[in-house]
Amino acid sequence: MPLTTLDPITALVVIDLQQGIVSRPVTPHSGADVVARAAQLADAFRAHRSPVVLVRVSFAADGADAPPGRTEAGPRGAMPEGWDVVVDELAGGSHIPVTKHNWGAFHGTDLDVQLRRRGVTQVVLAGISTSIGVETTARAAYEHGYHVTLATDAMSDTDADAHRNSVERIFPLLGETGTTHDIIALLEKTSG
Repeated sequence: MPLTTLDPITALVVIDLQQGIVSRPVTPHSGADVVARAAQLADAFRAHRSPVVLVRVSFAADGADAPPGRTEAGPRGAMPEGWDVVVDELAGGSHIPVTKHNWGAFHGTDLDVQLRRRGVTQVVLAGISTSIGVETTARAAYEHGYHVTLATDAMSDTDADAHRNSVERIFPLLGETGTTHDIIALLEKTSG
């Protein structure tokens, strides 16, 4: 289904495009491709004076603020210096920074407050990984009452099946999907 509309105040929310994440092997789009497309989206949103939110995940060195639950994956190992720095291609322009300590960008952050104070009613999501950070944020955005659009070629995952499941089965229940090109064209038409 093609995208139908972008609300007058729509924000771009970019999830976890930071040094230690974009360098990992992902599919179906490389980390470099995801960054390039997210940067195109960010440039377009900034040109239209629409909010750009750059979300990064980070934890204290001792892990005290990391989620405490036991998982079959085991504890998170130590992260290298600078792993949580947002990539240069995105960090250069005006943006709203959000640091999260969970999968999703809403829980435990001021994202909802930042969006509502600016009158945002719709979010466009991009980032890595599709089935974790992006999907969790999309679910919360939907539950918070935002219209949700997902830039499917500006996201990727470490698991091809997980990416496909999110894009084909979950995202249509939460909002609309489209390519970077589709979203920018609609932004131009809406703002034009």
